[in-house]
Amino acid sequence: STQSTWGIWWWHQKKQLATAIGKIIRAQRKGRGSIFKAHTTHRKGPAKLRALDYAERHGYIRGVVRDIVHDPGRGAPLAEVTFKDPYKYKTETELFVCPEGLYTGQFVFCGTSAQLAVGNILPIGKMPEGTIICNLEEKLGDRGALAKSSGRYAIIVSHNTEKQKSVVKLPSGHKKMIPSACRAMVGLVAGGGRIEKPILKAGRAYYKYKAKRHVFPLVRGICMNPVDHPFGGGNHQHLGMPGTVSR
Repeated sequence: STQSTWGIWWWHQKKQLATAIGKIIRAQRKGRGSIFKAHTTHRKGPAKLRALDYAERHGYIRGVVRDIVHDPGRGAPLAEVTFKDPYKYKTETELFVCPEGLYTGQFVFCGTSAQLAVGNILPIGKMPEGTIICNLEEKLGDRGALAKSSGRYAIIVSHNTEKQKSVVKLPSGHKKMIPSACRAMVGLVAGGGRIEKPILKAGRAYYKYKAKRHVFPLVRGICMNPVDHPFGGGNHQHLGMPGTVSR
């Protein structure tokens, strides 16, 4: 029951406070919610590819870019793309991570028979080796998981037609084998060069992380008092204990 769960939790809290002299440090407070939750109020929504359907598997479907918008807490812009519903008389609006070179009013084609052009979405098995892609699916139908941050891209290295697998070089440099039916967007993500501009002052860092989550400013444990952190205290700033832990 809820009451018994609360009782167990409170017993653990009392035991922790009795055994530990001092405060509960920041690393222990994270993960509980409170001030450490992500700031998602003004975000536009999850940026995903279209849900895989019959139209994409056996042909293509055409959409048009209505707007390119800023998403708070994200370095890359988002594109609002509208599609006609293939089954009902209505339109669907999708949010895509915007590739470099996409513009409002542009037609975007999604499907196996779409052409190789910036902004189009097609299976990586249909693209030639050396193609620069972004918004790449890791598993078939997951609607995009890899190479989605600003300025990032992946490169198709090779295809294995027998196993229906493709090797892709990720932004980290790691090469990964994924199914050739996984979809990706042609081009690289817009907003590149974002990290080349130095932050220079604390005010810019404050507003940067205000849109993301509570990780700034970060006070070092070594400059705290003994009551606040295990590294705190002493006439000089020093750890006073091993800074690493055993495996």
